[in-house]
Amino acid sequence: MTFKYNPMTLAVKRALITGAVITLGFGPQASAQENNSDAIEEQSKLVVTGSRIKRSDVEGALPVTVYSREDLELSGESNAADFLRNTTFNSFGSFRPQSGSSQQGVSTLSLRGLGAARTLVLIDGRRLPKSPSTGSSQDLNTLPMGAIERIEVLSDGASAIYGSDAIGGVINIITRSDYQGAEVMIGGAEVSIPANGGEREEGYVLFGSAGDTTSIIAGISWNDREIIYQNDLPWKVAGASTFSNNFRAVSPSGNETGSYFPVADGCAFPDTGFYILQSTGRCAYDFDLAAADEASTENKSFFARAKHEINNDWMFWANAGFYQTESFGRYAPVPDGSVRAAGGPAPLTLDSPNNPSNPLSPVYDPVNFPEPQLVHWRHRFDALGNRDSNVTNQRTNFEIGVTGQIGRAEVELGMNTSDNRTSDVGRNYLLRSAAFDAIQNGTYNLQDPYNADPSVLNAMRITIFRDGRYDQDEVFGSVSFDLFDMANGPVSAYVGTEYRKEKFADLYDPQSEAGQVGGSSGNSAVGTRDVTSLFFETLIPLMDNLEMSLAGRYDDYSDYGNDFSPKLSFRYQPMDNLTLRASYGEGFRAPSLDILNQKPSTSADTITDAQTCQAEGLAANCRTQVQAIVIANPNLESEQSQQFSFGLAYEPVDWFNFTVDYYNIEIENRIRSFLTQFLINRDISGDPVPAGLGCQRDSATGGIIQCTRGFGNEGVIETSGLDLNARFNYAALGGRFTHNLQWSHVLDQSVDGGRNQIGDPGAPADRMVVSNLYTLGNWSLGYNLNVIGDQANSVVDGQQQGHVPTWVTHDFQANYHTSWDGRFTLGVRNAGEKYPPLGLGNIGSRQYDFNLYDGYGRVTYFRYTQSF
Repeated sequence: MTFKYNPMTLAVKRALITGAVITLGFGPQASAQENNSDAIEEQSKLVVTGSRIKRSDVEGALPVTVYSREDLELSGESNAADFLRNTTFNSFGSFRPQSGSSQQGVSTLSLRGLGAARTLVLIDGRRLPKSPSTGSSQDLNTLPMGAIERIEVLSDGASAIYGSDAIGGVINIITRSDYQGAEVMIGGAEVSIPANGGEREEGYVLFGSAGDTTSIIAGISWNDREIIYQNDLPWKVAGASTFSNNFRAVSPSGNETGSYFPVADGCAFPDTGFYILQSTGRCAYDFDLAAADEASTENKSFFARAKHEINNDWMFWANAGFYQTESFGRYAPVPDGSVRAAGGPAPLTLDSPNNPSNPLSPVYDPVNFPEPQLVHWRHRFDALGNRDSNVTNQRTNFEIGVTGQIGRAEVELGMNTSDNRTSDVGRNYLLRSAAFDAIQNGTYNLQDPYNADPSVLNAMRITIFRDGRYDQDEVFGSVSFDLFDMANGPVSAYVGTEYRKEKFADLYDPQSEAGQVGGSSGNSAVGTRDVTSLFFETLIPLMDNLEMSLAGRYDDYSDYGNDFSPKLSFRYQPMDNLTLRASYGEGFRAPSLDILNQKPSTSADTITDAQTCQAEGLAANCRTQVQAIVIANPNLESEQSQQFSFGLAYEPVDWFNFTVDYYNIEIENRIRSFLTQFLINRDISGDPVPAGLGCQRDSATGGIIQCTRGFGNEGVIETSGLDLNARFNYAALGGRFTHNLQWSHVLDQSVDGGRNQIGDPGAPADRMVVSNLYTLGNWSLGYNLNVIGDQANSVVDGQQQGHVPTWVTHDFQANYHTSWDGRFTLGVRNAGEKYPPLGLGNIGSRQYDFNLYDGYGRVTYFRYTQSF
């Protein structure tokens, strides 16, 4: 016999239907259930994320947290991406749609703070294609909220089951099935920050029907969010870019040197971003004046699922979907200058009408440039208008298959095809060659750019584009069966194979790729790969209350090599209300197609190097620029991981249960980017430099001529932590209370055996969510407490300094269920309008840590749901 069909199983299945955030294995005891027949036991077997074998006891050896559809609705979030980003497992935050980024319309997840490329996202157990915008991670924005039945989070490595990328954990989106009837939901939300912008709309329409042998479910889902401009934010601080309207002297090497001097009478344009910075006297430009902080997003999707029973043994199924995200972003006008870089111009000659040392120039400045000389310029091309970017991400998928019985074995065969497209069109960018010529010959007057002839401005203005794709086609097959019987039950086995073809392309327009576009750059990448996989899993009942799982997977990649990932786990149940578990596994992350296949590109990198500075006649500690060539590395190898975990699930009383799990992950041979300064430091210290990378120096002066940089394999990342999940469920005050506590605590994270980086800016040790629900008759009231732990404000010489306080927000929601199968929902997120920590922590280019916090203030939302 298999494990007892104990009462925990029924409780979990009820939770999946009625809605509770729960770690698998919880539930009240009811000893009468132990006498269920084998037929009921077999019918109740489930497949849970992290295993391919169906189990009658769904609480297994691996920590899996289930978020039901009700949990998504109680969160108040309008899309799955934001819901997942706010879970405790997203330890240090992750990327979300933002204006001014090459990944403008993308949302990602970073489990355990290990990066989105080490987090695997599945839909119904199948791998979601990577985003063409990133080439290395998956886009959560394409997940349709209306189609989701539940979300399962495996907070453990799973390469032995799913292959590459499942190092930090696995997100499995389970879509709705077997639904009968119709349901419509419409809703909207208002944010308090800013006063203008950020409004949201959402909704879905769902239809399902089932007959004796055939069932179908289909629907549409949408959610939109308006753009948010930086100038509308209450904490907005004026930007002060030197790319405004300044001149600077030329060093012997042709680089900039000395102080910035504003163009004479060229920094006083009313109602623009130009202004004189009083502390330095240079011209500055407020790049936040018209730029957007957060891009708008419009998500639309259609989905359908169908099943048909061919006979008593075989079933045909098919899934199809169309998912589209449109995003609009606005950036400040193009900044550019004659700083030496690839495609950049020489400085202004002595006879240029825009040279301030030319006595015949309208910008003549005898005080700062008393002698005729070559001069560099930095300018903001405000006369061309703001840079606008329209991004469309579009994914279509179609999947068909059959499932059936051959004897006592269950067989599945299927195929899946996904087309993933990205289109990015940018307007009001700068054609550098035309702009440089116009400035050199004076047809574009730096002192009075707004009165330039329209033909001159049109010749300088260019529209750019970027087209991407990441297509994924796969066929798969599997068979599950019992190998043989042991004293405590049968040994179950699962054997499967997959063949997957990935096609990636990220194509920039020729001018951008050649470095001829001001305000934009990028290098194209094109690559394909075939992946052939073989995998197995066995479940062995060693004792009546002890089982062992052994799994392994072999993946062969056509472009770099192969990997084998084993996993061993144990589940021990000494008492009906106590489960102990432990696992050890090895995993891998394949090098992504973008960095294996990108075309060489050039970059002007700012560095500090004594020999180069001295060769340019500057101080030894100067900061100067050198030309760098960014190359692909076709010799990259995969990352390798070893991880183990252990924990327990315990239910001391029928109204309270909890789990505690410890994890430890070590990643070797990590894939990392070697930047120019790092290569220089390696060369100086005599440490090895990866093959094909490094800097070329002038044999006479020792100054750097050119550097070659890119990705390589080197280093070790180690991290460990604890997860606590606790659930209370009891009747009181005439209704029922449910409380769920989720707390993730990162104990340590280090690179190459260095110091513990937990508590650094952007790396809080703790994240916690406490969810509370009270139901009484037709009413339900919810309250959530959300906590992001404190951190240091900075790190100086390896020491953490300053303090970013713990961030706590409060959410409330009320639901009323009508007699006509309708539901009214009114809620508020961040009811206290808590600001994010401003000017503290890992703020980057914004006033707060944009990946870890949000700046929406109080979010008030309303929904109406009608079922038929």
